[in-house]
Amino acid sequence: MMSTPNLLELHNISKSFGALTALRNLSFHIGEGEVVGLLGDNGAGKSTTVNLISGIHKPTDGYLSVDGKKTTFSCRSDSADAGIETIYQHTALVDSLSITRNIFMGRELTDRFGFLRQREMRDIAMEVLQNAVHISGIDSPDTLVGNLSGGQKQAVAIARAVYFKKRVLLLDEPTSALSVRETEALLNQVLKLKAENVSSVLVTHNLYHAYQVCDRFVIMSHGTKVFDVQKADTTISQLTEYVVLT
Repeated sequence: MMSTPNLLELHNISKSFGALTALRNLSFHIGEGEVVGLLGDNGAGKSTTVNLISGIHKPTDGYLSVDGKKTTFSCRSDSADAGIETIYQHTALVDSLSITRNIFMGRELTDRFGFLRQREMRDIAMEVLQNAVHISGIDSPDTLVGNLSGGQKQAVAIARAVYFKKRVLLLDEPTSALSVRETEALLNQVLKLKAENVSSVLVTHNLYHAYQVCDRFVIMSHGTKVFDVQKADTTISQLTEYVVLT
């Protein structure tokens, strides 16, 4: 019986910026409906890895594969077309636009004459906010994003990914600027998406947050992978030891 290929794989990826080697022979995978914690201290290579999967950087050596097929991401749109959405700590939202306009930014619905289908986008945004992503304190998709808290902005970014049926969410330090309540809401959202077979990569310095939701942990140090382990086979103490001592 043939095994199902992993959703996303990095194969011996190296990335250099001139004389600086940011990643060296990095390999790891993300399975369907899996939450992977990408951990490591500052300078470990986590952000470079996220940017590479997002299509911002191209590998110097090695390659990526999606569903078992070798893939090249030349830009952000290539990554998005493969079903990958990146959600940064400072989300790529426009404060002066409404929630609706942010959800559909760059992917607006138009009629055959090129006019925006404003009412349809608003109705869809409201449905997503009410049913797919539960955001406390928001009762209208017309609310300007600039009036939202950090946690609400993160939720809008996730709502956008959910509506456009993304398969993998890359969450780069998503909880660092959030309150305790907003952090719990975001982590619960990651678990809810997992139940719907959406995979996530959680990049974080907070091992306790990672341990709450991740199925597996990949620890990096100086651009290489030093530990790759299932949650059932490790402890927070062991993860801390690898992060601190490697």
